[in-house]
Amino acid sequence: MNTKRISKFLSLILRHRPETIGISLDEQGWASTQEVLDGMNAKGVTVDLDILREVVQTNDKQRFKLSEDESRIRANQGHSVRVDLGMEAIEPPAVLYHGTATKNQTAILSEGIQKRKRTHVHLSADEATAIKVGQRHGKPIVLVIDAAQMYEAGIAFYQSENGVWLTDFVAVEYISLQG
Repeated sequence: MNTKRISKFLSLILRHRPETIGISLDEQGWASTQEVLDGMNAKGVTVDLDILREVVQTNDKQRFKLSEDESRIRANQGHSVRVDLGMEAIEPPAVLYHGTATKNQTAILSEGIQKRKRTHVHLSADEATAIKVGQRHGKPIVLVIDAAQMYEAGIAFYQSENGVWLTDFVAVEYISLQG
């Protein structure tokens, strides 16, 4: 069993392209666990409920959630398809971090941080996580976000179940370079 392969495929279908396995997500991003299992197996990704349970529980980023009765599954955040995760706007820590590749620095410092194809901009509560995120895109850079000032300006923040901070856009005036 390759849990990494299963996790990547789950990300694809639960965050971006559910039609890949012929399923649809409800308004809150939930899909039938059995339909997900059937669809994945039909695409050659061999998985059963025990394996799915293990992937959900051991995913280092806690990207997925099973409903209490395990009849439904969803991604916690990172969707490019429209879903309402039912998160309430809350006050963020004073400072948050955004990890990206150094190649993106110039654009971000002139245009801000945009959500692009996702439903939100993703921010981290700690620098270490931001560095890991940035490494996925190239040589990492960590940008410091003045979340307190954004919040005071009326900008909404949400926190997903796995601790990722979400907002719609980070304007240039709230961004500074680390150090």
